[in-house]
Amino acid sequence: MMELRYNPLTDEWVIVSAATQKRPVQPSKTECPICVGGLELPEEYDLVTFENRYPSLKKDPPPVDWKDKGPFRKEESRGICEVVVYTSDHNTALPGMPLKQIEKLVEMWVDRTRDLSQHDFVKYIFIFENRGKEVGASLPHPHGQIYAFPFLPKRIEVKIDAMRNWYEEERKCPICEVLESEGEERKVYETEHFLALVPFYARFPYEVHIYPKRHVSTLLEFSKEEKKEFAKVLKVVTAKYDKLFDQEFPYMMMFFQAPFNEEDVSHFFHFHVEFNPPKRDKDKLKWMASVETGTWAFINPVVPEEAARQLRETEVEI
Repeated sequence: MMELRYNPLTDEWVIVSAATQKRPVQPSKTECPICVGGLELPEEYDLVTFENRYPSLKKDPPPVDWKDKGPFRKEESRGICEVVVYTSDHNTALPGMPLKQIEKLVEMWVDRTRDLSQHDFVKYIFIFENRGKEVGASLPHPHGQIYAFPFLPKRIEVKIDAMRNWYEEERKCPICEVLESEGEERKVYETEHFLALVPFYARFPYEVHIYPKRHVSTLLEFSKEEKKEFAKVLKVVTAKYDKLFDQEFPYMMMFFQAPFNEEDVSHFFHFHVEFNPPKRDKDKLKWMASVETGTWAFINPVVPEEAARQLRETEVEI
C-alpha cells in the first residue's frame, strides 16, 4: 500500500508506505547494496544518485480508489525519493571525505534540486542525511536522501509562517537579523560566507545550524565560491562532532530551502541547515520522548552556549 492520508486534527498529510518495511537494515560491507558491485550499483562510480527502491513517494504512484468519507481523506503518493551516495568508499563519512569530494556532492545537490524543481507536482525539496543507527540509518555506507514532496510538510509551513510574521513586523528576514546580532558565545565555526553556530533556541544538546551570510532562499542561488565554502563548513562541523567524544557522532542533517512551484517566499525565507544530533554526552542519548513528540516543546539538557564552547574548542584538521 502506498498513499497519503489526511489528518484533520493537525491539518497535515501522513505518508503510508508499506514498501519501506523492506529496506535492508545495517547489512555488512559484503552485503552493502550501494557499494560497487552491490544490488543498486553494480558498476564503478564516484558519487551517484538514483531513485529509492523502497520509496515513500513515487512519480507514478498506484491509483487511490477512494471517495472521501467525512474526515477520512486519501490522495496518491506522488513525489520522488532519491538516494544520494556520497562516495564509493564504504568506510568513510563527511568528516573523513576529501574536501574535493564534498564539493562535488554540493554540486550534485544543486543539480538534483534544479532537476526535481522542474516537476510541477513538486512543492518542496528536502535534502537530508541520517547518520548512525541511533537516528534510524539503515545503511552505514555514506549516503543521504532527497524527498521531493507534493505538499508542504507541516514543519515547513510553520517555518514559513514564522519567518513571514517576523518579516512583516520587523521588515527583516529573521535569520539575517540573527546574523547581525550574534556574538562569539554561540559560534562554532565561521568563514567569509557562512556561520555555523549552536542557536540561541537550540532544541537538541549539540544542535548546530549553518546560515549563509548572504540572503539566499535555495541552493540554486549559491555562487561558485559559496558552494566551495559550504562544502568546507559541512566537513568542519561533522569533523568537530566526531572529535568531540572521539567516536562516530550520529546526527540528522537537514537542508531547509524555500518551496518550489508555490508562492514566492524568497524575500523572507533564508536557506539554512540544521544538524540535530541525539547525543547529550559521550554515552547518553537525548530521546524525542512524549513531551517533544506530542507537543513539539523541547527540553534541552545542555546550555547552548556551553555546547558551542565545547564544539568551538574542538580542533580538527581539514
